[in-house]
Amino acid sequence: MNTKNYILVLMAVMLSFSSFSQQRKQKRADTLFNKFSFVKAAKLYRELVQDNYNRNYATRKLADSYAFLRDPRNASRYYKSAVKQKDVPIEYYYKYAQSLRGMKKYDESQEWLERYKDSGGIVNTNDFAKEINFLTSVFGAKQQYFLDRVRFNSKYSDFGAFEQDGKVYFASSRDEGVAIKRLYGWNEQPFLDIYVTDAKSKRNVDHTAKLPGDVNSIYHDGPVTITKDGKTMYFSRNNFKDDIEIKDKQGLTNMKIYRATLKDSLWTNVEDLSINGDGFSTQHAALNTDDTKLYFTSDRPGTLGGSDIWSVDIAADGVLNNVQNLGNIINTESAEGFPFINNEGVLFFSSDGHVGLGLLDVFATIKGEDDESIVDVINLGVPVNSNKDDFAFSMNADGITGYFASNRQGGRGSDDIYAFHREPVLHVEGVVTDAINSNPVPGAKITLFDDKGNQIAYMETDENGYYQINIDRNKDYRIVANQNKYIEDYREFSSKNIQTELITITGNLLLNPVQDVVKLAELNTNNLDYENKLIGDDSTSVKNAELKPIYFDFEKYNIRKEYALELDKIVKLMTDDYPEMVIRIEAHTDSRGTFEYNDILSNNRAKSTYNYLISKGVNSSNISEYKGYGERRLINECADGVACDEAKHQLNRRTQFIVVKME
Repeated sequence: MNTKNYILVLMAVMLSFSSFSQQRKQKRADTLFNKFSFVKAAKLYRELVQDNYNRNYATRKLADSYAFLRDPRNASRYYKSAVKQKDVPIEYYYKYAQSLRGMKKYDESQEWLERYKDSGGIVNTNDFAKEINFLTSVFGAKQQYFLDRVRFNSKYSDFGAFEQDGKVYFASSRDEGVAIKRLYGWNEQPFLDIYVTDAKSKRNVDHTAKLPGDVNSIYHDGPVTITKDGKTMYFSRNNFKDDIEIKDKQGLTNMKIYRATLKDSLWTNVEDLSINGDGFSTQHAALNTDDTKLYFTSDRPGTLGGSDIWSVDIAADGVLNNVQNLGNIINTESAEGFPFINNEGVLFFSSDGHVGLGLLDVFATIKGEDDESIVDVINLGVPVNSNKDDFAFSMNADGITGYFASNRQGGRGSDDIYAFHREPVLHVEGVVTDAINSNPVPGAKITLFDDKGNQIAYMETDENGYYQINIDRNKDYRIVANQNKYIEDYREFSSKNIQTELITITGNLLLNPVQDVVKLAELNTNNLDYENKLIGDDSTSVKNAELKPIYFDFEKYNIRKEYALELDKIVKLMTDDYPEMVIRIEAHTDSRGTFEYNDILSNNRAKSTYNYLISKGVNSSNISEYKGYGERRLINECADGVACDEAKHQLNRRTQFIVVKME
């Protein structure tokens, strides 16, 4: 063989050997990918791309690996190359759109999402219709959630925080301080265990804080939920028996939900539940408000997408029955998981199928008028959601504080637990009532003004005279009610310095019919012309009355000396000037004290006022009624929980006189 032929043969052998080596590398990468060892798989796919071996395929798989590792920056880099490939599967348009969202490139994400849809891709129709205005509405919405510091995060994955009875239970892969570390191939981190710490702890926790008992195993364990009585725990765990993983037909180890009971301060008697199966995953347990229904995540037969939210009834003896998929309002063609039910029965969950800010986002359900059926879902917005994964949302019993997890930038580890406190939307609500007959006034016009007189809201009362308007905290307001047949009424109130838990300020309003009624307590020289027309008399006795409100001391109902003079003016009007006049007496209290006590106190004030007028010569038939309204009709912001000085409380401790008849 001549030298030239020898070199050609040698080159052919080397190329054949190189090709065989690259084939083995791709096969090894695919095996690792299918075993969810994405860190190692990504390394090999990256080498294949650099060596230009089966480059298009390796590029797509490398992008997918980064997507599974929740690394949108690197995922979008390789998806960008993938979508330029000829005959690339259209699903990569969608994947690229999601990775761009994870990079906060929302306009580009929208373009590729539309391209995916135009190419025949299936998207959630309702969510796609919302896409155009979604970001504006989320970022422009009034912020309700505010982040608080969590001191027990580690440099590893921490998530699934659940608080009960002053303890926080969470899942973590911080398996430090032990001789042998067991690593999970997906992300090269130790397997998850369940930890518990004091909710108010100011220090980090180590492996010694693992939950005592039989719950933690050699594989993944967590997160957990616990019944209200603290005696039963439901938790996620890898499917294994006798320390051996049980795999499905694809060679994968799925998740199951187990149940444990508390005995002598240890969680034991671990029980495999009937809803589990070897061929699918069941995880992320959550309980409803009375512990009669278990919610969970599963990709069992009947699932609409990658994973769905399901529920099952819990009988009194613990038997599970009636497994149900929660339907396509909640579940999409993508992945839903991490359900949680708060004390008001609202379902929270995470999804990458509904319109969101990034990868997984947290959503809440909206109930219909029957308070049972779910009609829509809403994105919780920032700062709970970000352009990364946000999941494992839970809310404490107070309805104000709670936790969620995220792999966003700025955290300590791959997944971190974030605490939040919530400032619920505040609103003013009330009933507009006819001052004569106490009937509600439907269709009354309600106008809300700020402290500078700018109109900021407008609505009409419903058939029950009721209205409700959302307002900002730490502001001063004036609310006005009017209707054609009535004299305008208003009240001023403030949302400053009120408790976070307070979500309602009461603003009841009274309207007096134009033809029949005038409040004598508001008579003064400025409305003389109107009074003369109403009464049909130009007598100066009305002009000279200048009646002022009648006030009472705190927790008292006796007539104070200075206000006896005001009552004497009413006596003169009713005995000398207008003996046919009929009035009604209405008495009120401030907000301090119980409703029952204030009702009694206001009735006593009304009665003492009535007795005084009768004792001075007013005919009892000229007083149609005397009645106490307790704290129901405050004239300022000083409701329960609002800090007010004594002068403001004094304004609510009053008696008013309503003219029912003049002749």
